[in-house]
Formats: sequence, structure tokens, C-alpha cells
Amino acid sequence: MPLVVTPAIVLATLRYSETSKIVRLATRELGVQSAIARGALRPRSRFGAALQLMSDGMAQLITKEGRELHTLAEFELTHLRVGLAAQMDRYAAASALAEVMLRFAPPEGHAHSFDVLRHALTLLEAVPADAVEPIALRSIWRLVSVLGFTPSLATCVRDGTPLPATGPLPFNTREGGALCERCAAQHGATRLPAESREDLIALLDPGAELPHFDERHATAHRRLLARYIRYHLGEGAELPALEFWDRRPWVRGAAEAAEEPGAGER
Repeated sequence: MPLVVTPAIVLATLRYSETSKIVRLATRELGVQSAIARGALRPRSRFGAALQLMSDGMAQLITKEGRELHTLAEFELTHLRVGLAAQMDRYAAASALAEVMLRFAPPEGHAHSFDVLRHALTLLEAVPADAVEPIALRSIWRLVSVLGFTPSLATCVRDGTPLPATGPLPFNTREGGALCERCAAQHGATRLPAESREDLIALLDPGAELPHFDERHATAHRRLLARYIRYHLGEGAELPALEFWDRRPWVRGAAEAAEEPGAGER
């Protein structure tokens, strides 16, 4: 059984017995993997408090080809992300990121998605409170993109027609991005106002200046992103962390905000 040592982030844990846990890890070398941490629940476990959600560390995995459950021999903690628990916005966004990684990342080496996840969690823990929302939106869109589901905004997703560089933009979630006027008339589309279009372009570009949102527009962009994930990645799966982040039930009046940067369910 080969031993693999790899940077890892704890995405989820499950009690396995009176003394052990099953952990789901995002790893840089092996993608998302499941492992049993034997003795993790014992008072003097060698894992201590290291296996907390979103914790960063070096995992030693005893692997066996063809098995879906490996053995976690050690987890050397490098960063316990306690700052994520300081504000519900931060924790909800981090949980949504972890859920997207857990449910949709490939079960093999995918170093780029791991690096995006780790960078996003670091930002969410450290940025000022008023930057959490745009950082969360950009980070989740970025993870969705590196997993292969970048929405098309410059050309029509159906026929490749170049789209005008400015102005309102027909956007169809089911199709995976923007449509030209002809395809929008045939297949339907939500019309993103020019400002919402510019904001979405900025969110998808990690080098662009972050947009600033009031609560109404932030809610609209969250719901657009959540709808896009449910359709293109979710395939009917329950995504409770994404739902919690999207709906923000801890904020009074969040449910009354706008549905989407535009209108409709397309």
C-alpha cells in the first residue's frame, strides 16, 4: 500500500464508530478522496483537533488501487481556519465552496481546483466584512470555471456569434451562458442589464476590480450563480450548503430581495 503525502483540506467528516471518523479531503495530488481516521475520536488521538472543517494540513494517506476508502495515517495541521467562524457570511460561503469541491471535483489529481479552493478560503477568512460577499461570488464562480463550466459571455453559446461588447445581455442558464438575439428569441433568455453584465464579467475575471453590491443586487447574483450550479453540476442533487449561502436565512429580509439580475428562470 503506497503512502502518499499531499497538501489537503478537510471538506467533511462523518463519525464511523465509537473511536473513528471518515473524512473527505480535497488533496492537491489525488483530488477529492475519502479516508478513515482510526482513533480520531479518542481523547488522546494523534489527530487532536486537526480534523476540523476547512482545516489545512499535510495528509499522509495509505492508498490502495481500486479502493474508494483509504487510511489517513497522519494529518499535520498547518492552518486551523477559525476566522471563518467569526461571521456567518464567511462560514456560509466557505461551506458552499467546500460543497462544490466535494460534490463535483474529479476523484483524481486536479491541482488547479485545489489551489483555487485554498486561496478562496484564505481570502474569505481575512478580507474585511464588506468584501466577503463579492469575494464569495468570485471564488465560487472561479471554482465552477476551473472545474470546466465557465459560462460563455463573449459569444453566443449556441451558434458562436460574437456579442456586442456593452449593453444588456441575454443569458440562458440552461444553455450555459449568453445568447445572440436570434437564439434568445428561439430559446428564451433572462436579459441581464448592462450593469449586471459588467459585474458578472468582473466576477469571472480574477484580475478585475471587485464590484460592489447592495443587498438586492448581491442576492440577485447569488441566485443566478446557485441556479447555474444546480443546473450544470447538480443534476438534481441536494446542495444544502449552497442553498443556505444563497438564501441567507440569518439576514432579516433576505428572502424579499430580487430573484436574479434580470428576470425569469431561464
